[in-house]
Amino acid sequence: MATVTETYSPEETFEFGKKLGEEAVPGMIFCLDGDLGAGKTVFAQGFACGLGISEPVNSPTFTIVQVYDEGRLPLYHFDVYRIGDISEMDEAGYEDYFFGEGVCLIEWASVIEELIPENAVWIRMERDAQKGFDYRKITVD
Repeated sequence: MATVTETYSPEETFEFGKKLGEEAVPGMIFCLDGDLGAGKTVFAQGFACGLGISEPVNSPTFTIVQVYDEGRLPLYHFDVYRIGDISEMDEAGYEDYFFGEGVCLIEWASVIEELIPENAVWIRMERDAQKGFDYRKITVD
């Protein structure tokens, strides 16, 4: 069952991500989708904070995956926006991360949807200019 959360500032989006990070358990996979500028990176930064990670978190656009080990659980932060062929995920060793002891957060997850396990949590972030520049509708499935 999907839940919808509305945020009206980057700080609220960060805090929502932080709450989900605090609740995450080993083996969880969070799939993050939304247009450019929808707030995925702000959400990811909050999520990392919820895991106890204090180092800067940015989208790993050119490396596919960035590993953060300093929190209560390892965070495997993927950005698959530039994946041209699904075999690139094999080269990155995605299965070690998906089925590892940490938590995966995958930006642009719909690009690799066929690789995503059924138990993954899907998070869709949407903007609505009529509700304000910083408004985000975040649907968690």
